[in-house]
Order: sequence, then structure tokens, then C-alpha cells
Amino acid sequence: MLTDDKPVVLGRISGLFGVKGWNKIHSYTVPREAILDYSDWLVEKDGQWRPLGIAEGKRQGKTVIARLEGVDDRDAAAELVDARIGVRRESFPQTGDGEYYWSDLEGLLVVHLDGKSLGKVAYLLETGANDVLVVQDGDQEVLIPFVNGEVVKNVDLVKGEISVDWEWD
Repeated sequence: MLTDDKPVVLGRISGLFGVKGWNKIHSYTVPREAILDYSDWLVEKDGQWRPLGIAEGKRQGKTVIARLEGVDDRDAAAELVDARIGVRRESFPQTGDGEYYWSDLEGLLVVHLDGKSLGKVAYLLETGANDVLVVQDGDQEVLIPFVNGEVVKNVDLVKGEISVDWEWD
């Protein structure tokens, strides 16, 4: 179900950089450094989101590095490693008809047109040809191409459900 207070995840803190409180950032944005355009980050550690602004940030080679407000040494930066980085939904433009942020689709129930539940969207993959829903039901994982109209028949964010017409072996 769509909730406006659910942060949109843009990346994660992947490691340390230097001794002055900088962290390496694994950014999901394109280009990578676009994550720095959002100054009011929410950082999730141990299931709790907290606001943490960027004091400084830049692209460093093929990665992005940042020093967060109040993080002034390597030990404080180490506590943030593996934390997810999100921003509030209102930081993004509204989506149009048939457009969705990936974070809106994660956790939705996927139902075949015959009524059979296939599981919930764990995450999405970008393959180049089209995005792919990774749907998990217990230990089973099903990959379903996100082809609107052809495979994905309906996305109901309010109901928390995606209807699909997809056959697999």
C-alpha cells in the first residue's frame, strides 16, 4: 500500500573514506552523483530512519563520497556503514499515469489474472530491455518483466496489488 511517509531509497553507505568522517556512498541514482542533489537525507540503521544532512559531498573517481553533518571522525563514520539512504517523497516530482517509483512497487502483492497469488515484490532489476519484478513467495523467486499493458495489467497502489498475465515453467 502506498504511504507518503515511506522514504524513497536512493542508495546506501557502503564504506569509509579517509579518517575525517567521510563515507563511500553506493548511489542508485543516474548519474551516481545526483544523490548529492538531495541535501536532507534520511539514514536507516537497525530499522530506524533519522534525518542526517550532507555537510560535504562529491564524486571521487567511480564512486561518490560524503561527510554527513555531525560525523567528524572515522569511528562515527564507521557506525553508518551499511545504512540505507532515503529522502522524503515530497522531494520528488509527482508521477504521471502508468509511472511508478520502484519503491512504490516493492512490497506489493502480485496476483495472476486467474486469481493466484504469486508473492510480493522484493525488488526490481534494470536489465536494459525492460525492468524486472523480483517476486518472492517463501523460498520461491519469480522474475516477471515489467511490461505495462502486456505483462503487467494493472498496478493498484491503494490496494497494494499488481495484476499480471505471466506464465513460466
